[in-house]
Amino acid sequence: MRVLVIGSGAREHALVTALRADESVTSIICAPGNAGIAADIEVLPVEVSNPDAVAQLAVDTKADLVVVGPEVPLVAGAADAIRERGIACFGPSKEAAQLEGSKAFAKQVMSEANVATAQAHSCTTLDEVAKALDEFGEPYVVKDDGLAAGKGVIVTSDRHQALEHADNCFAQGAPSVLVEEYLDGPEVSLFGITDGVDIIALQPAQDFKRAHDDDEGPNTGGMGAYSPLPWAPAGLVEEVTASVLQPMVDAMRRRGTPFVGLLYAGLALTKRGVRIVEFNARFGDPETQVVLARLKSPLGQVLLAAATGKVAELVPLEWREGAAVTVVVASKNYPDSPVTGDVITGIEEANALLDVDVLHAGTRITDEGDVVSAGGRVLSVTAVGDSLAQARERAYAGIDLISLAGSHHRRDIAKRASE
Repeated sequence: MRVLVIGSGAREHALVTALRADESVTSIICAPGNAGIAADIEVLPVEVSNPDAVAQLAVDTKADLVVVGPEVPLVAGAADAIRERGIACFGPSKEAAQLEGSKAFAKQVMSEANVATAQAHSCTTLDEVAKALDEFGEPYVVKDDGLAAGKGVIVTSDRHQALEHADNCFAQGAPSVLVEEYLDGPEVSLFGITDGVDIIALQPAQDFKRAHDDDEGPNTGGMGAYSPLPWAPAGLVEEVTASVLQPMVDAMRRRGTPFVGLLYAGLALTKRGVRIVEFNARFGDPETQVVLARLKSPLGQVLLAAATGKVAELVPLEWREGAAVTVVVASKNYPDSPVTGDVITGIEEANALLDVDVLHAGTRITDEGDVVSAGGRVLSVTAVGDSLAQARERAYAGIDLISLAGSHHRRDIAKRASE
């Protein structure tokens, strides 16, 4: 099986790494890829936001399966264009990807599916936002309705700051913003792989959204993650599959827009039970890095089954014992105005450590052959171990060997859970 992976982040590097371990996968190409992926497999240029360019590349590379990593090509309709050319694709149609593309749409489908979520008001003016803030009270939660790469949400007890965030969303062209009630309790990421009829859940993970230790600083795309969750209630995966994932798949099918691919449920375990924070239409980053590090089943077979309507035929997934931890190295000034172009050293040394894998995100190779930063989140240092504490120790041992001017990372990923 020839597989084409679309994307350039650490999520795609994790997908490529897992696909390389699947004996049924004979060749993998990634587009556009990054410096780390290019060291492993062939990479090709592509404009990911152009569905026809992505589909044409699938034809040109004679791909048997295309795996679309990021949300932007999915919301643009890449999966539709690929399928129109008769090629199997792991990823939802443009219409189904609206579960991530529009938070208001996702709320509507949740209502149809009887899935519990935060109460919310969709607001198109600042006056409406102000009224909604007063109705729900603090802490205030304001979300950009569209795609914002994980950075479109603000949670604050400062009413002025909440209004300012809404104003910024409108100024950047958002037709509406969502004001929601605040959900207390820890958040969990759970991925489900679906062919539009059946869905199987992967192992849960937790990610760390804030830029700095102790959940300080601005929201980011994610600064680290770990799996499994020793504190999660027994039966959580089965409960969420039955009460959230399967009902959403059923609701999307009833609408005539079946969801095929990765349905990512962001959950809050509140005092009143499980509530949905949001849905995404693709593998989450950095949670993918830890979840796939623990998956023993051949990933290519699993993704192909979803792309070809055969999830019901899959044998139960197998998982490695132990745990995985990912720590993200971010460039100077991330997430505000990341500094790029600085040389990164120590990657090979970190990669040589036992059970440590340095997955590239925002990197590129210069003409001189140096690996330099090329984005906000630069590397995902991922380690596995017999316990969370051991995986954590190994990940930070890798982090300590890597040098990038002005970079920052959190030192508390999985700390509380491992203790």
